[in-house]
Amino acid sequence: MTASAPGPTTDAVPPAVVDRARRWRHDLHRIPETAFTEHATAAYAARVLDELGYEVVTGIGGTGVVASLTRGTSGRSVGLRAELDALPITEASGVEYASTRPGAMHACGHDGHLAMLLGAAALLAEDGGFEGTVRLVLQPAEEPGHGARAMVDDGLFDRFAIDRLFGIHNIPGLPAGHLRTRPGPIMAGEDNFRIAVRGRGGHASAPHLVVDALVVAAEIVVALQHVVARSVDPVSTAVLSCTDLRTDGARNAIPTHATITGDTRSFDPAVSTLLERRIREVAGGVAAAHGAEVTVDYTREFAPTVNDGASVAVAGLAAARAVGMDRLDVDAPPIMGSEDFGVLAGHVPACLVFLGNGTAPEAGGVPLHSADYVFNDDVLASGIAFYREAVVESLSTPDETPV
Repeated sequence: MTASAPGPTTDAVPPAVVDRARRWRHDLHRIPETAFTEHATAAYAARVLDELGYEVVTGIGGTGVVASLTRGTSGRSVGLRAELDALPITEASGVEYASTRPGAMHACGHDGHLAMLLGAAALLAEDGGFEGTVRLVLQPAEEPGHGARAMVDDGLFDRFAIDRLFGIHNIPGLPAGHLRTRPGPIMAGEDNFRIAVRGRGGHASAPHLVVDALVVAAEIVVALQHVVARSVDPVSTAVLSCTDLRTDGARNAIPTHATITGDTRSFDPAVSTLLERRIREVAGGVAAAHGAEVTVDYTREFAPTVNDGASVAVAGLAAARAVGMDRLDVDAPPIMGSEDFGVLAGHVPACLVFLGNGTAPEAGGVPLHSADYVFNDDVLASGIAFYREAVVESLSTPDETPV
């Protein structure tokens, strides 16, 4: 592995490249598309990459794109990943380049992630500085957690050799341009559950004649609050949230049916298995005590994102050169949010990096998934610089030495 050079190189990203990335982002922001409908977004990015000289393959996993660029004769390869999809949110940011599609908005910064990737692609195509192959993975449907799996199932890693993969996600509340990562778990897995309670409804004036599904559901919700506190090892991390409770009751009618929905977050598959078992046991026990029936549906939506240690070391060297040691943390705490980068990281050594979007509300600090969220264009150069340095660092080691 090469020794790190004095940083940062963010200022070395040509202004013309940053300007192009900003223009690309604004164009993409105007045409948001939700999961698996990202046809215009994918076509836009594919056209840019084709013009830059990349070999572009479209339609992978639906609307996914892979673009490749090879320099020299090395058989090494490195992948960079960005997302294509937007959220079903009506934009209220007030920016002049706002969404032109009612009910859809880039409220998570995927337009910024993609623009940084295109900027790095331009820089790598123009300046080179590496031997091997760069693969740009443009993934659909990250928000519902299905896009990475769709690309893998469509032969992503069978069709395109990728020795190591990097991704960036912006984080509001973190100082602009700062980079954070860590070895091991960095983002949680997300599981969803649905608990359906069936009782015996009736008139509100005669509760002694019914099995009140609402009361049963309420007791289940309260009982589930003890699962993490009393079933999960205190040194592990887990969240269990009941997020909705609905019935078929009326003002003067006790319901027959009640439905609880919610989700859990954890970093360890064993904890996920424990949470599912305890949810089923608690719901079943409470329902039985009241003479009600219950069914539980439990699905695993997002795998935990677990960073490969060697890839984090490469990312650390790259980030130090890109933004400087004073804006880098390679032992950052994990977060309970989820990302389907974890699916990709389960197939190849990979590292997800967080990029600070800013702390002030007017400069990148509005939370993700908010109608007034705005990606901070001032961090484009940091992302571009990191991606370039990650490629150079990954491909600079002699072929006979494992990275």
